[in-house]
Amino acid sequence: MEKEYYAHETAIIDEGCTIGKGSKIWHFSHIMPNCVLGENCNIGQNVVVSPEVVLGNNVKVQNNVSIYTGVTCADDVFLGPSCVFTNVTNPRSGVNRRGQYSRTHVGKGASIGANATIVCGHDIGDFAFIGAGAVVTKNVPAYALLVGNPARQMGWMSEFGHRLVFDETGKAVCPESDQVYQLSNGLVNRIS
Repeated sequence: MEKEYYAHETAIIDEGCTIGKGSKIWHFSHIMPNCVLGENCNIGQNVVVSPEVVLGNNVKVQNNVSIYTGVTCADDVFLGPSCVFTNVTNPRSGVNRRGQYSRTHVGKGASIGANATIVCGHDIGDFAFIGAGAVVTKNVPAYALLVGNPARQMGWMSEFGHRLVFDETGKAVCPESDQVYQLSNGLVNRIS
């Protein structure tokens, strides 16, 4: 049976992987055993996807990204160049902690900027936006904008990636999509 995805001749794909139709795996990337990549994913150059990682549909992984065991990404996630996930909170070369990996989930439509680090055990909410170079050390709510080291919330983002400005009633409109968002009790939801 002919494969329904593209893999560059220098890419390594280990046994037991499931790779969705229309996905592309570029130069020198390594997809390790038992990974799941959804449809229409794009795995850039020199990417490591460790065993049992799960990526949803239309996930874009830029060059030099490391995605370690314990990470799952929902559909439409963007992982910027050289961002990295950890999976052990207290690593030591002389102490084997294999099998003690902490989990991290990246929600639908979230974006993680270039050179950001996601410390394991902290989930990223749907459509959250993590700025370049940020170091995430806590859970991130849906639509939140985080920057810095350690990452701190600086505002809210629309599903189209625009900063939201809320009026006195707690409503904001995305300038590109005209979607309306509501800020209530410290959380944002799209209402239209």
